[in-house]
Amino acid sequence: MRVIKELLNWVIYIIIIVVLTILINTFVGQRTHVIGSSMEPTLSNNDNLIVDKMSYRFRDPSRFDIIVFPFYQEESIYYIKRIIGLPGETVQIIDGHIYINGVLLQEDFGAEEIRNPGMAIQPVHLGVDEYFLLGDNRNHSADSRDPTVGVRHRNDFTGRAWIRIWPFSDFGLLQHD
Repeated sequence: MRVIKELLNWVIYIIIIVVLTILINTFVGQRTHVIGSSMEPTLSNNDNLIVDKMSYRFRDPSRFDIIVFPFYQEESIYYIKRIIGLPGETVQIIDGHIYINGVLLQEDFGAEEIRNPGMAIQPVHLGVDEYFLLGDNRNHSADSRDPTVGVRHRNDFTGRAWIRIWPFSDFGLLQHD
């Protein structure tokens, strides 16, 4: 009888842990990893991150936030990009530089001049719930300039990249602004 009671306690304990893990992974945060170089030098290939799924329930996404979202064609593939254009703005890339509403964007995340403006060669007018996203490695990133990625809606976002957990030498909170 005592063995059965002890076994039952362990089963209940394991069920509680599994349920809590599922709830945390669904509503609070999840682990993801970087594949490729599109966010270098901020994030590198094989970096492991924790994605904060709570922030955007209480506040709007901000310019320069690093966000994670599933790719349209493959829900198991996640893209990691930086928010450049916000709802209601017009984004255009002219002579390798980003303009928001006709004003040159002051930022240091993309260290090189953009060679391919993609669809942003023409003004991109963002709707009420649309965001223009770029990788920090601007010349090696599939992002909102590419029609297969395009502008994204807030409800597309899985969450905000929050903390790098691997490699341990780079462990820490991510710089968003």
